[in-house]
Amino acid sequence: MAGNPLMDAVNSVSLVKQIAIGLILGILVGWTAPEIGNGVGLLGTLFVGALKAVAPILVFVLVMSAVAQHRKGSEAHIKPIILLYLIGTFSAAFIAVIASMAFPTHIVLASAGDVSTAPPSGIVSVLKTLLLNLVANPISAIANANYIGILAWALVLGAALRHHGSDTTRQVAADLADTVSTVVKWVIKFAPLGIFGLVASTVAETGFSALASYAKLLAVLLGCMLFIALVVNPLIVWTQIRRNPYPLTLMCLRESGITAFFTRSSAANIPVNMALAKKLNLHEDTYSISIPLGATINMAGAAITITVLTMAAAHTLGIHVDFLTALLLSLMATIGACGASGVAGGSLLLIPMACSLFGISDDVAMQVVAVGFIIGVIQDSAETALNSSTDVLFTAAADLGRQKQQ
Repeated sequence: MAGNPLMDAVNSVSLVKQIAIGLILGILVGWTAPEIGNGVGLLGTLFVGALKAVAPILVFVLVMSAVAQHRKGSEAHIKPIILLYLIGTFSAAFIAVIASMAFPTHIVLASAGDVSTAPPSGIVSVLKTLLLNLVANPISAIANANYIGILAWALVLGAALRHHGSDTTRQVAADLADTVSTVVKWVIKFAPLGIFGLVASTVAETGFSALASYAKLLAVLLGCMLFIALVVNPLIVWTQIRRNPYPLTLMCLRESGITAFFTRSSAANIPVNMALAKKLNLHEDTYSISIPLGATINMAGAAITITVLTMAAAHTLGIHVDFLTALLLSLMATIGACGASGVAGGSLLLIPMACSLFGISDDVAMQVVAVGFIIGVIQDSAETALNSSTDVLFTAAADLGRQKQQ
């Protein structure tokens, strides 16, 4: 049977090239025809919605199936990856401190009238939320994309199924995991259209003028994120694989980071990272757990955002920050970023907690949060790209490093 010529032509072009074409067309449409740009934004909304809808189910069935099928001797080796996540996040916060000291930024504080969500009151509040998420109702966890709860229940049910389920039941779980993975592949095929819609609507709505007044702040934020992505992360990867880390680093940035930049959602990018991990021939028992876990605790971009904006607030108010205090800020940003990724508003709502370290009032801190929302169209996109691409990068580094040692 002859194939569809149009589909054959589309499939002959790699997905990354298709996304690049969608990106360029989105910028052109949003810039030259804002009305059309706003209209095609529906394509982006549908794409992100589909990814967010399938991701919790994907994580739940993959982890449950992997644990149910687990055999002695085929360990998941999650501990080294978690260690890389923590090292990467702290390194990001520390680099952000150094950059903020080298390039002190004065910001014009914005009204906080649009910031309606209350930030967490401190680290204890953040950790309490994390623990409560761990024991959330499983149906509620899937419905609300609470990945800590989803992972916990998937691990428990998978372990129970491994010990008490029949071979037929375990096979059903494996077939269900394969089925959901196929659905994910179908959704990802629409990435070029989704990126086109997201870019066109973003350019049409915001343009570029709103970001001009915060250019220096954005430059420090993006500079830190690029330094982590292109210098620090490759160094960390090299310690694991002992060879040129850039082919792997650039592949993760290209195939995971680009999609995450435009979806602005680590959760929505989980299916993309899962597909990339499979393409890299990583151990499924490992990546089925480490990637959704990374979407929750691996937050280098968030640590940079918290640190840079807090340091900018301190500089704006004339507060001197000594090195030891800055080091403490790095630690606080690391813990906060790891523990509060599920809090509505993401990293920006942790800024008041970090500002409290310098005695900055909540009123001023929330004005800094408002500045964060103004530059969020770039800041949040870059932050998510760094966070999400690093999930699969560190998973690959640890897994490939382990394979090399065997």
